[in-house]
Amino acid sequence: MKLAGLGMGAFSMHTFSSKVYSLPIDNSVHFLEFPQADLLGRNCTADTNLSGGKIQIRTRPNINSAIVRDVFRDEVFPWLKEVSTDIIDYNLPNQRWVETPEGYIHSLYLQPCRNLVNEPMISLPDGKGFWAEVTVPYVDLFLDNPAPVSGWMRDHVTFQLQPRLYYSQVMWIDQIRTGDSGRIQFHINERYGNPGDLFWAEGAAFRPLTSEDISPINPDVDPVTKKVVINLTYQTLTCKEGDREVYFCRVSTGMQEGSTPMGEFAIWRKLLSVRMAANTVATSYDLPGISWTTLFVGTGVAIHGATSHNDFGTVRSHGCVNCKPEDAKWVFRWTQPEVGLDTGEKTWNDWKSGSTHVIVENTF
Repeated sequence: MKLAGLGMGAFSMHTFSSKVYSLPIDNSVHFLEFPQADLLGRNCTADTNLSGGKIQIRTRPNINSAIVRDVFRDEVFPWLKEVSTDIIDYNLPNQRWVETPEGYIHSLYLQPCRNLVNEPMISLPDGKGFWAEVTVPYVDLFLDNPAPVSGWMRDHVTFQLQPRLYYSQVMWIDQIRTGDSGRIQFHINERYGNPGDLFWAEGAAFRPLTSEDISPINPDVDPVTKKVVINLTYQTLTCKEGDREVYFCRVSTGMQEGSTPMGEFAIWRKLLSVRMAANTVATSYDLPGISWTTLFVGTGVAIHGATSHNDFGTVRSHGCVNCKPEDAKWVFRWTQPEVGLDTGEKTWNDWKSGSTHVIVENTF
């Protein structure tokens, strides 16, 4: 994705239903009913189309094996282990499958996640809002404004999909309320890029971020020696201190040629969370809660966490550098400039000096 002007989404001209507008004060979400397992996998194919993000679970880890059944949007499975295919299919971008109790699902369709339910705060600390991370596979959102504003929310209404946040997404919490049954709900906002939609959600699905979450990694290292190197050929990201590699991960860069520009850039803005949207002839998207965002190109190209696929190592994005959320968080903490927890944002005015440089290159 690229951070751009707020778009209204690909389906903004549809007529809206009012089915998802209201929030019962004691609405119960389903995060307590997720499978009991240390590691889970969520069907993250959330395309807003009539297929509903349908994928298949198969008897063997290959595309030619028998289908056990169809799997639909956001279904969650125990993640037993990741295995290699037993029949190589060169049409698939990777050959990794996930074993579940029912069979095998291709890994690119499953977001690794956990179900960590929290004891929610009952009031705002010092009367102020706070940043919080989703720690369950997903949590349902309920609109607090009379009608949807964003393209993202309008699309959900059009296709009658329950709006949700997903494991590892970071949002701003600015109100807390208690229902008649004693269940705590958080008021969900976006401090950066929100066109106007506000929501309520179950508080137990969120873990407040602490200063430890954003504390700098290797702060004593001369920042001039730090470099982030992104290789478009191999779809990798490497963090270097001088000539020493200190971190490595696989990424997904832009599908269109030139959408992730090559060259050497300097980080100019970082945000714990931001809405990303665009509405152009070439592409249209509108997505909330893009976490651990590190912008290095002025047109909006960033390194950030992605929850919509698990296909890192292949091109997938509109131009940004998609990472697993834990990888994006590490890069966010390691790079300069540092970001404070109060604002969750830092814009570096003199971005040509003092900030970490990002090098985007090709091997061939």
